Amino acid sequence: MMHTTKTIYLASALLVLLLTSACGAKNTAVTDSGSPSAGAGQESSSTAQVPAAGGGQDNDAKDPSGEADQAETGSKDTAAGSSDQSAADSDAGKAILIIIDQTPKPTTGNNSFDFVINKLPEGYMLWEMQWVSAKNQINNTLQEAIEHGQNGEDGFYISGDGQFMGFFYPDALKGEEGQVKFVFTNDQGKTLTWQKTITLK
Repeated sequence: MMHTTKTIYLASALLVLLLTSACGAKNTAVTDSGSPSAGAGQESSSTAQVPAAGGGQDNDAKDPSGEADQAETGSKDTAAGSSDQSAADSDAGKAILIIIDQTPKPTTGNNSFDFVINKLPEGYMLWEMQWVSAKNQINNTLQEAIEHGQNGEDGFYISGDGQFMGFFYPDALKGEEGQVKFVFTNDQGKTLTWQKTITLK
């Protein structure tokens, strides 16, 4: 029974990620213009663009806070004998858009932030989530995040049917500056890494 429940949660989370990646495949470039933030405590980002073969840009992908920062995105090909340039060429024009929301939540006793993956290149899925600072490094796989969503442990979590995603952290990490990283992979073994420097509130 427990194994069936975990399988259902994993399948649901993967389905949500697949739908997210399929919906974000239309746009080949993202350019956001900054404006005063509508929601205090929200940090959102669009990625630095992987060099594109074409010059078209689409301005439709705006974050809800109206604030856009450039986050670093890396592309890596893990197949033997391949170079980063070939990965950049094959992933030309693809972008990742992740919104991080640190708005305080009165209903939770934990320190946390939420994140939403709004855009993902076609064929990629979430593989690993990381918090990296001078004092701490926390790595969670997709499966570990689903387990944390069920048991409420600190670290990255995905709960419900994949609708809620975030990062629970202890009081000791509050005020710490570091990088939140999301690693995505595809069937060919290529990975894309999205990262942003934030201060935990």
